[in-house]
Amino acid sequence: MAVLITGGAGYIGSHMVHDLVQRGEIPVVLDDLSTGFEWLLPASVTLIRGDIADQALVRKIIEDYNIDTIAHFAAKIVVPDSVTDPLGYYESNTVKARSLIESTVKNGVKQFIFSSTAAVYGEPDEMPVSEDTRPNPVSPYGRSKLMVEWMLEDARHAHGLQSMILRYFNVAGADPEARSGQATPRATHLIKTACEVVTGKRPSMSVFGSDYKTRDGTCIRDYIHVTDLAAAHSLALDYLRNGNPGIMLNCAYGHGSSVNEVIDAVKRVSGVDFAVHYAPRRAGDPPEVIATGSKIKSVLGFKPRYDDLDMIVKHALAFEEKLQSRS
Repeated sequence: MAVLITGGAGYIGSHMVHDLVQRGEIPVVLDDLSTGFEWLLPASVTLIRGDIADQALVRKIIEDYNIDTIAHFAAKIVVPDSVTDPLGYYESNTVKARSLIESTVKNGVKQFIFSSTAAVYGEPDEMPVSEDTRPNPVSPYGRSKLMVEWMLEDARHAHGLQSMILRYFNVAGADPEARSGQATPRATHLIKTACEVVTGKRPSMSVFGSDYKTRDGTCIRDYIHVTDLAAAHSLALDYLRNGNPGIMLNCAYGHGSSVNEVIDAVKRVSGVDFAVHYAPRRAGDPPEVIATGSKIKSVLGFKPRYDDLDMIVKHALAFEEKLQSRS
């Protein structure tokens, strides 16, 4: 049996591919390479370039490779872009996901792992956020992901599709061996941006909003190392294969760092001081989002290995330096 990884040549998907290969699994990657890179993948892994909404292609992959589970990562992910291009986000994240889910059901695949997001919570009334917190997305990105969650819930009731919905908080860092990391140009993730400043790819960076009601005026997020997140997906795969029903889980450590604290960590780890400019708030950015982080541990037995901000920065910086050497 094999696992189909959509968006598997991207940042998070490629880390799951590496994790699966280390476990002796057979991952098959479907990616249009619009934001992904073949070189992030192990040489032994099959990469098929194509669209997740191409139902004939998805059917052929499922049949040819005896796919028993689909892990769906392919999506647009930039919150501010979703505000200016909502229809593009609904097309990529919701409409195409509906097509993929239909292919999954039609071709008898019973297990589906979905890459969701803490953006479905919007600006939650309670903190920390638990799986029982009511979703209230404030951006088209968050809404586009929540719609897919609803579709998966309905597909479970109607067709028996067991889905593991993993709501990511702020994913950061890179593979400790620098085999994969965040390689997309013009990425907006905070740690990635700061590392680009350190390596000279950017002259400076901006902080969007310094007047939030937080401990230092900047947004606070729950950062999770991408390698720990990949391990959570493999645990989710085991959970579904063991016959457990689908479930939704938050993927986070349960504590947060502010934007200023992250920037200080990058300066500390790199030994480089750099210019930071403060700009107005961006649309769709809540002041603080932190998870409880406990349910994923109790349900999946998730044990984080890289819950340390300086280590997250260290790995991200090492990968950024590798990118610089490739250019």
